Amino acid sequence: MRRVVFNQKGGVGKSTITCNLAAISAQQGKRTLVVDLDPQGNSTQYLLGAAADEVQATLADFFDQTLNFKLNPRATAAFVVATPFDNLYVMPSHPLLEELQGKLESRYKIYKLRDALNELAADFDCVFIDTPPALNFFTRSALIAADACLIPFDCDEFSRKALYSLLENVEEIKSDHNRDLRVEGIVVNQFQPRANLPQKVVQELIDEGLPVLQPYLSASVKIKESHEQARPMIHLDPKHKLSQEFVALYNTLARTFGA
Repeated sequence: MRRVVFNQKGGVGKSTITCNLAAISAQQGKRTLVVDLDPQGNSTQYLLGAAADEVQATLADFFDQTLNFKLNPRATAAFVVATPFDNLYVMPSHPLLEELQGKLESRYKIYKLRDALNELAADFDCVFIDTPPALNFFTRSALIAADACLIPFDCDEFSRKALYSLLENVEEIKSDHNRDLRVEGIVVNQFQPRANLPQKVVQELIDEGLPVLQPYLSASVKIKESHEQARPMIHLDPKHKLSQEFVALYNTLARTFGA
């Protein structure tokens, strides 16, 4: 199963959701890969910590290789890095991804990520793809390569308005490039149950028939500690309310759509 976590709006928790679901997948015994396509590299930093600065091969190197034909190219597995957590691996990001984007688009390398993940299919049970906050070459590549799409949603009116164009963009890519792509659901993040606006906005999505997933992920300062220590919640504090929400969300996805 390949899942892309995508929203064109920044700050909605894409990297946090990607890494925490992936960490739970790995903890449950599945060989799990995180593909960090965001040049900011938040997922890479979250999973590798200080070791992220010492990585020798990144996704920038992988994509650069597709632009420069070599008789003996490095195998895709060479761009996969083990994290400190059992069963959890990452294809690290790099700021140079931003510079490569125009060349990759003009040379029509949009299917290279899908080809690479097909090459790795026997090595991993689950793949989670983190994306930049924009509909660009990398997010399109991810949506073409994925089986399913998760959409983080942070409970404000701007996010709600952006959601409709996002869903249209996903449907367009499904129609043009990836007939099997499906929207698994909307992940409600940083939810504050005592505030009126989040409840109202989420209920409106449900009333419109949109696939809002349960449970909602609570707002918590603990997630900042998780980021700072480079330890996903299931490893930092498995009994914390937010950790349990992530586990319940992962189990919902696995039960409904397959792990």
